[in-house]
Amino acid sequence: MELEFQRNKERFAFLKWGSNAFQNMLVVPPGSGIVHQVNLEYLGRVVFNTNGLLYPDSVVGTDSHTTMIDGLGVAGWGVGGIEAEAAMLGQPMSMVLPGVVGFKLSGKLRDGVTATDLVLTVTQIVRKHGDVGKFVEFYGEGMSELSLADCATIANMSPEYGATMGFFPVDHVTLQYLKLTGRSDETVSLIESYLRANRMFVDYSEPQIERVYSSCLALNLEDVEPCISGPKRPHDQVTLREMKADWHACLDNRLLLLVANTSNPSVMLGAALVAKKACELELEVKPWIKTSLAPGSGVVTKYLEKSGLQKYLNQLGFHIVGYGCTTCIGNSGDIDEAVASAITENDLVAAVVLSGNRNFEGRVHPLTRANYLASPPLVLAYALAGTVGIDFETEPIGVGKDGKQIFFRDIWPSNDEVAQVCSFKCSA
Repeated sequence: MELEFQRNKERFAFLKWGSNAFQNMLVVPPGSGIVHQVNLEYLGRVVFNTNGLLYPDSVVGTDSHTTMIDGLGVAGWGVGGIEAEAAMLGQPMSMVLPGVVGFKLSGKLRDGVTATDLVLTVTQIVRKHGDVGKFVEFYGEGMSELSLADCATIANMSPEYGATMGFFPVDHVTLQYLKLTGRSDETVSLIESYLRANRMFVDYSEPQIERVYSSCLALNLEDVEPCISGPKRPHDQVTLREMKADWHACLDNRLLLLVANTSNPSVMLGAALVAKKACELELEVKPWIKTSLAPGSGVVTKYLEKSGLQKYLNQLGFHIVGYGCTTCIGNSGDIDEAVASAITENDLVAAVVLSGNRNFEGRVHPLTRANYLASPPLVLAYALAGTVGIDFETEPIGVGKDGKQIFFRDIWPSNDEVAQVCSFKCSA
């Protein structure tokens, strides 16, 4: 951070001046995290109040994953820099009215299934349907079973499933999140009253109005299986039970480069619980594995530390290296020189297991050709196994204390265990 301030002093000074020179311009300090996460936690208004005039919040950003804010009920998507800057200066932005795809969710996720498994399933379904350039709106009784973080995870991936945005209307879960992140009771009450008056608030305790969409999709959450996506595209979904066969259908090697980042509390705390169980069983990450942890914002550090779980991640080598898109854009640092030499000299296909949203070849590191998206707990599991060529159902992850073989089921936390830690995190 010191280096960044030294190198960019003039830029930061200019931005600071701009925050005072223009009305309604906020500047987020460097090192705070991914702008989309900060937008979700601090900046999103949901409903604007300009001198007593109320209107819905909306966002255009210069990054495709601006769509993360759609999980908060704010219409937002990525545009070019010129369009975004023009909008910031009060100029209108024109667009062709897109088709709106309704995506109905029902049921509840089974035990052991994560929000990452859900979003990778949704990505494959929407991509297969062919909804490039459209708005996707999620609805149905299954929505009441999802946390705000789950909704934001799905919204964040809309560029990967080809939609302009994946929208989640404001409901009680949204209001709870706004209170949790420090928005005042008065503000939250105003948001609810305004949206209810304009029939834009969804109350799942009331009969639902049947909406008309350009086309419709549906998913029963109970049908979602643990999965990953790869080796090159986010919509190439592979169920966890089929992963070993899929990997060996491509090649046969055991070299693995591994990194991690994300921001959803349930999956981050789930990963920390995996680390805790692994440490208690005296498992270790294999020596050829590169590990790193780059959360979306400093909030993740706070709840990992308050829950007492960060120390287990540290013990396995998943120290926090920064906040933001560090890993996804290839800034997590170089890999061990011996490993790099082995890859280049033997023309090996090294693999990444990443809890991000982009897995194109060479994106995380130039030497990694196979790149898989997975939930943070699965990232930990693969780090401990040391290879993606493993069948978690039948093969041990490693050998623990007393020479006992340890299996995937021995370190995987239940939904109740994750929920207990999450409730502690919220109260703390």
